[in-house]
Amino acid sequence: MVEVIKKLSVEDSGSDFRRFGLIVIGDEILSGRRQDKHLSKLIELLNERGLSLSWAKYVADDPEQITATLKDSFTSGDVVFSTGGIGATPDDHTRQCAALALGTKTKLHPTAQELIAGRIQIMAEGDPMKADLNTAENQHRFKMGEFPIGSDIIPNPYNQIPGFSIREHYFVPGFPVMAAPMMAWCLDTYYQNLFHRENWAEQSFIVPKGIESVLTPLMERIEASFPGVKVFSLPSVGDSSRGGVYAERHIELGIKGNAILLECAWIALRTGTEALGYAIHDISKSG
Repeated sequence: MVEVIKKLSVEDSGSDFRRFGLIVIGDEILSGRRQDKHLSKLIELLNERGLSLSWAKYVADDPEQITATLKDSFTSGDVVFSTGGIGATPDDHTRQCAALALGTKTKLHPTAQELIAGRIQIMAEGDPMKADLNTAENQHRFKMGEFPIGSDIIPNPYNQIPGFSIREHYFVPGFPVMAAPMMAWCLDTYYQNLFHRENWAEQSFIVPKGIESVLTPLMERIEASFPGVKVFSLPSVGDSSRGGVYAERHIELGIKGNAILLECAWIALRTGTEALGYAIHDISKSG
């Protein structure tokens, strides 16, 4: 099972905690034509800053589905990153859906207009025809700068075509090479006050042939006895390629939370597991 750890915040969400979410938009992800790289990258970016990802959703290039998903997330109070669907092709619906979810319209952002115009000039390489901003092709490119009214831009260091943010939702392209630095910029620009606010730590061990239903009452007692500590259980049917205790059915059982709170809970978890008749296999740093 997966435990969600909420992070302390001084933001104006009405809560002492903030959650971070991810929406990945694109038929190509759901069909398997491309493998999603945004989830692992955002987790990495958050963890580097002492934060964690609370949830993730995959959504098709379907306007109704995108709009419904964004309506829910805009009311959640969460900090949300959205990747994909902000280009100017017929299957790019995210900009319009975000506006619809907020009950507003899209409008060409003046800074985005300048950035896109600059990109056009660079790509023209001195060709006056390609540099003409009034051509149908270039006018179409400006659609990538049409954001929900009230949006701010997110700089794109890769090709200068910006993303946009509104209501603590950060919309970036579906290309990981562009999305990753843009997501990092958003975190560093808006959420530095949340970085490493808690000294979070995690410890676990392997329980060979462990059964979750047997261990669950112990896990519940640990959480009740040590507020602020979360217990997690990761069952496995076994992996013969790893050998040893990992080759057969087992459970990785552990705790996570503020490092100061873990010591007593760690002892209680180990003692309680052994009292149930289970052996414990400690996990080495090498795995």
